[in-house]
Amino acid sequence: MSRIKSTFTRLQTEQRKALIPFITAGFPRPELTVPLMQALVAAGADILELGVPFSDPMADGPTIQRSSEAALAHGMSLQKTLAITSDFRKTDTVTPVVLMGYANPIEAMGQEAFARAAAEAGVDGVLTVDYALEEAAEFAAMLDHVGLDAIFLLAPTSKPERWTELQKLARGYVYYVSVKGVTGKRELDLAEIAARAQAIRAALQLPVGVGFGIRDAKTAAAIAEHADAIIVGSRFIEELENSPAGEELARISALAHELRRGLDSV
Repeated sequence: MSRIKSTFTRLQTEQRKALIPFITAGFPRPELTVPLMQALVAAGADILELGVPFSDPMADGPTIQRSSEAALAHGMSLQKTLAITSDFRKTDTVTPVVLMGYANPIEAMGQEAFARAAAEAGVDGVLTVDYALEEAAEFAAMLDHVGLDAIFLLAPTSKPERWTELQKLARGYVYYVSVKGVTGKRELDLAEIAARAQAIRAALQLPVGVGFGIRDAKTAAAIAEHADAIIVGSRFIEELENSPAGEELARISALAHELRRGLDSV
């Protein structure tokens, strides 16, 4: 059983929902990424999404774009992101790590070489924003072969017919995008999110994580009533942007604790 599946199985037994924070590898400084990952787990994170910096992150709003640009300026790359995961695994062999990024760096490395390297580094899942479902079967099979979960986004505009196609390839969990557009600040339609999350879970028989636009414990709790996980990215990156040097771990931990309390109130 994969680390992702075992995590959701444990949480279901405990009647709890998963907290999945997103941070960008190498932001605000490369040497801080592993301590940030460790701090998030200590504060209640169940799965970590680690963003692979990319120069044209089309699904990400300005906040995560800035973090990618800063990480790239520090020399971050896909290879260095894998090295960060390997370092994290020296102290944590339990918490799942999902790489979230774009196709270009993977294509530059080669899909098969990437799949092997990711598995060796201790990655558990891969979410590649711009691999179209219709073209992802071979890559998903490569990931599956080395024990990695292929994780896919589902948009609010996705039709049930697409859910059926996704069922053939998706593993781990499904990332439901709660708004139309990019990551960041948005008004969320909680009723629509609830209906979609329940329908997607029933159709795909996979946990559903909801992301894009979740910024506080109250919203996290409201969404967690109907989803299996909440995914928070821009809010964590903003906290890092606004943290004085030396206070990043404390600020990130405080936000994760706040979100965890919200989820545990469900």
